[in-house]
Amino acid sequence: MPLFRLGPDPTLFPPPEAADEDGLLAVGGDLTPERLLAAYRQGIFPWYSEGLPILWHSPNPRFALEPRALHVPKSLQKQLKRGSFEVRYDTAFEKVIDACATRRRPGQRGTWITRDMRAAYVELHRLGYAHSAESWRGDTLAGGLYGVSLGSVFFGESMFARAPDASKVAFATLVQEVDRWGFTLIDCQQETAHLARFGATPWRRLEFLDALEAGMSAPTRRGQWTKPSPDPSGSRPVR
Repeated sequence: MPLFRLGPDPTLFPPPEAADEDGLLAVGGDLTPERLLAAYRQGIFPWYSEGLPILWHSPNPRFALEPRALHVPKSLQKQLKRGSFEVRYDTAFEKVIDACATRRRPGQRGTWITRDMRAAYVELHRLGYAHSAESWRGDTLAGGLYGVSLGSVFFGESMFARAPDASKVAFATLVQEVDRWGFTLIDCQQETAHLARFGATPWRRLEFLDALEAGMSAPTRRGQWTKPSPDPSGSRPVR
């Protein structure tokens, strides 16, 4: 399949169905908020390494999770009940993205969180679209994750842990919280055993795009998110 080169219009992308078998769809463009948000709304995200042009992807299948289908292993349920970590939102976004960028990953050299990518997501955070969920132990940031929120969809980008289960606690708490807020989809992008244990599954591209389109019809929960509700096991209120 051809590799599309993006033009100056930040909202114009080729159809996701045109991606190659590895999910690569297009090259070029920039990382302005307008272009990034347009990409996410269409099921497309940037993923590339330092020194390469910007590469845009729409994998098939897509790994995703419906928040109400979250599976929390028993060992992690005990951690949540014990309150081993205090989970906060949006209090240390830049520290979280920096920790994700320096995390060592098996089989990978370097990071896709380039300097330009970091600046772009920090700007999305400033604008109220990108968020972090953080596990704290006292004054120490022990783990967390960040991603983008649009409509009723949370697009997960990366996570890290400096203490056992720290990122898992942040992820489980966030998913339970957004379920109460009425979110319908967590985009996990690529399949990992870590996220599969939480109930994420492979979705056919068209199935994912249909769910994404429905999610984009909901209002975006823009702005700084507050700390999690005191009872993460409580029922989701009607919006």
